[in-house]
Amino acid sequence: MLLVLVFAYLLVTIAIGLWAARRVKNTADFAIAGRHLPMVMIVTTTFATWFGSETVLGIPAKFVQGGLGAVVEDPFGAGSCLILVGLFFAAKLYRMTLLTISDYYRARYGRAVEVVCSLIIIVSYLGWVSAQVTALGLVFNLLSGGAIPIPLGMVIGTVSILAYTLFGGMWSVAVTDFMQMIILVVGLLVIAVFASELAGGADKVVALAQSRDMFRFLPEPSMHDILFFIAAAITMMLGSIPQQDVFQRVMSAKDVRAATRGPVIGGACYILFAFVPMFLVTSALLIMPEQAAVLLADDPQKVLPTLVLEHMPFAMQVLFFGALLSALKSTASATLLAPSVTFVENIWRQFKPRMGDREELRDMRVAVLVFSVCVCSYAIVMQGTPIYELVSAAYQVTLVGAFVPLLAGLYWRRASTQGAIFSIVLGLLAWLLFLATPAGAVFPAQLAGVLASGAGMLIGSLGPQALANHHDRRVLAH
Repeated sequence: MLLVLVFAYLLVTIAIGLWAARRVKNTADFAIAGRHLPMVMIVTTTFATWFGSETVLGIPAKFVQGGLGAVVEDPFGAGSCLILVGLFFAAKLYRMTLLTISDYYRARYGRAVEVVCSLIIIVSYLGWVSAQVTALGLVFNLLSGGAIPIPLGMVIGTVSILAYTLFGGMWSVAVTDFMQMIILVVGLLVIAVFASELAGGADKVVALAQSRDMFRFLPEPSMHDILFFIAAAITMMLGSIPQQDVFQRVMSAKDVRAATRGPVIGGACYILFAFVPMFLVTSALLIMPEQAAVLLADDPQKVLPTLVLEHMPFAMQVLFFGALLSALKSTASATLLAPSVTFVENIWRQFKPRMGDREELRDMRVAVLVFSVCVCSYAIVMQGTPIYELVSAAYQVTLVGAFVPLLAGLYWRRASTQGAIFSIVLGLLAWLLFLATPAGAVFPAQLAGVLASGAGMLIGSLGPQALANHHDRRVLAH
């Protein structure tokens, strides 16, 4: 019965997404909802996109093992990213009326930087979308009692998201996000109240967390721990900023006020509400201590679903899996759309410069289909990788390759094309070097990469200017 209701929910979301797809008339409607979304929808779509599999399953698993310090990357870094976007990036980018974030790299640095940054952004989405697909496979496997293998569950989940994203683009994503966020918030809050009663009260859950030192946030006062803490914090905090899905939400707003305030409110709500799954998994340690101990040793991501399936009534199960599917579908739909739009607008268009709007819209839909197949295949191949790790790895590549050129281009007039190229090359090389050698165990690879990226921007931008000034002085002296 629970599985039947889950499939019914999937059909309802598909129907709503297809209804919203009627608004799509051109590429601007498909990519950025025609810049018509009010602030309340910017808040809901930023919140819903961020609140995915890692928040419901990955973060609680990391929290119960290592406390708040283990989840500095997400939700703290991830939520802070949205706040930073709203405060420092949204207004500048919104006024440029661009279709993709990679359009900015072309306008500021030229075609070469546009194409390279587009490839970096597209590759980064593989891990993030795969995390949502992996969780969908796990959900169907659990609900069917193992009758649906995880790979088949991944395929079913991908098809259900593709069904409306393919036709409705950002309009379908925004409308379904609005509905799914309501289900997500209400469902998890009701379950949290019920779980606290099963555990003997919220005060006992908090006391258990305190006794196990789960609220410890700051690292040990050693250089090694501090460096890795900082690296974890900036991975999503800064690495998520040059991402198309974030940019789409900014550009979909109907005005600058919605574009700037929406992400700030959405980010703050995300950080606060991410504590609910952490509370739930801690309550599981009191409600089912022996089962929880076994699951923590085997697969911590199963603690929360097992708690709901084996210790809560049917109504709570419906609420939980409705909320979980809402989180997964909202994130996956957005992250399927973003790289597909980027590919067509910033890479494929290079080969078809005279492409009309109708043709570009068709190609965007084809790209969504192709990327969905790639992501589902990647998720199946990577089966067994923790969801939190899939998401974390996704943002390192944009952090070291695309963040510094975006920041410098917006806030430093002397940033040049050569500086952007140096920044990208040095950032990626340093990151890969530290990943592939024992040096990565001493100094975090993503921190090395972003520092090298910053140095590359300074050297590439100031070096030629300094040489030119030196040459001019010599000419004047003679």
